[in-house]
Amino acid sequence: MLAKLKDQTKALKREAYALSIAARDPRVPWYAKAFIGLVLAYAFSPIDLIPDFVPVIGYLDDLIIVPVGIALALKMTPAQVMVDAREQADELVQQGKPVSWAGVIIVIVIVLWLLTLSVVIWAMMQLARK
Repeated sequence: MLAKLKDQTKALKREAYALSIAARDPRVPWYAKAFIGLVLAYAFSPIDLIPDFVPVIGYLDDLIIVPVGIALALKMTPAQVMVDAREQADELVQQGKPVSWAGVIIVIVIVLWLLTLSVVIWAMMQLARK
């Protein structure tokens, strides 16, 4: 069972790399490129929206959200583009995992917006009490 899970993880990693290559291909529609960009920014980001140390829910994004996002992105991408991209992705898988700094920035911006919203709501509640 563990070997099967490792194989599935490697396959998912390869598909993510292939999608990153496919997103640069002119044969891919703009909406697919946008979706692929969002999925890969999150998948390759070293920061999670839900930290992994949170029991059960922390791994939810890694186990469900990322694979579902990759599956949808694969459906949006032309088949021949993916064949070409998979060939190039095999080399990337051997080199290691890239880090998406765009993903880091997106996650940080979301966290900052949520923090700012929380402070504004707290301030409004303080003013309402007076």
